[in-house]
Amino acid sequence: MAEFKPEEPMHFYRPMDQLQGLEYCIDSNPSWLEAIALGFQHYVLSLGTAVMIPTMLVPLMGGSDDDKVRVVQTLLFVTGINTLLQTLIGTRLPTVIGGSFAFVVPIVSIINDSSLANIPDDHQRFRETMRAIQGALIVSSSIQIILGFSQLWGICSRFFSPLGMVPVVALVGFGLFDRGFPVVGRCVEIGLPMLILFVALSQYFKWIYTRHIPVLERFALLISIAFIWVYAHILTAGGAYKNRPLHTQINCRTDRANLISSAPWIKIPYPLQWGPPTFDAGHCFGMMAAVVVSMVESTGAFKAAARLASATTPPAPVLSRGIGCQGLSILLDGLCGSLTGSSVSVENVGLLGSTRVGSRRVIQISAVFMIFSPF
Repeated sequence: MAEFKPEEPMHFYRPMDQLQGLEYCIDSNPSWLEAIALGFQHYVLSLGTAVMIPTMLVPLMGGSDDDKVRVVQTLLFVTGINTLLQTLIGTRLPTVIGGSFAFVVPIVSIINDSSLANIPDDHQRFRETMRAIQGALIVSSSIQIILGFSQLWGICSRFFSPLGMVPVVALVGFGLFDRGFPVVGRCVEIGLPMLILFVALSQYFKWIYTRHIPVLERFALLISIAFIWVYAHILTAGGAYKNRPLHTQINCRTDRANLISSAPWIKIPYPLQWGPPTFDAGHCFGMMAAVVVSMVESTGAFKAAARLASATTPPAPVLSRGIGCQGLSILLDGLCGSLTGSSVSVENVGLLGSTRVGSRRVIQISAVFMIFSPF
């Protein structure tokens, strides 16, 4: 009699021994009300990256506030679709697939290309630069799609030992400090209280329960953002920045982003909204290097998410499928013009450990918030 071989999903999604203190694993879900609140918290965390990258790059491209808002809406919309694709078809781990900083360097090189930087009209320069970035993303996504769906990446992943993956995950996390702390330093009176409040609520007041739910620990991010935004708005309305330098006012005031005032009531992103992509070999090769970096980063993040969600380590075929789906995500980024490519959001993986909730449903709810954000 032939030996029974369980199907791959059963092998992968049979929960392992739960981590200490973990309340919900990959297939166990909190109540709908709590799941919606947790999903909104993941959405808010993704919103920071979706706003930060366009805010940094769009002005360099000659784009206006209206252009910046459209890019933010597109990036959020595509992030929602990519996250659903990964959680339903890819690795099926509770991971958010959002905009990646790994693509910033090749994007800046495209922006500084003399053929684009010398266009006199700012709006025209923005559109031409966006089309060049789209073309580079579309071509470079083919590497990830081929390596993923051909199972080649899974074969390579068998040589990834814990001794090699721990430094990768650690370096990915440390890399975020270089992007996060300089931003905190631009407005210390707001950034530092936010950091202290979040650490205090999530680490030192987590023993406070309401109806058997550790509210301060589980929703530390939402509570911190709400309190600090009110505090920042009081400083702005009270005239604390009236005579401060322009750079300080831009980073500290709550009325200088112009995102809400510039946002249309309803704007549905669609493919080729900036025009047909343009293709340049130099741009494409630079973007391919970023794709390789994002694959390594995502591989470590997948393994970390599996551990935090109490799932078994993803086997080679599942990991390859996840990388292939991420390649499709970058292809969609290029078609829709979301400005940057996608990878696993390390910030959201960290939030799994902070909230002690590794439910897949929570991440899918956050994806729904992202998809409907442009409406």
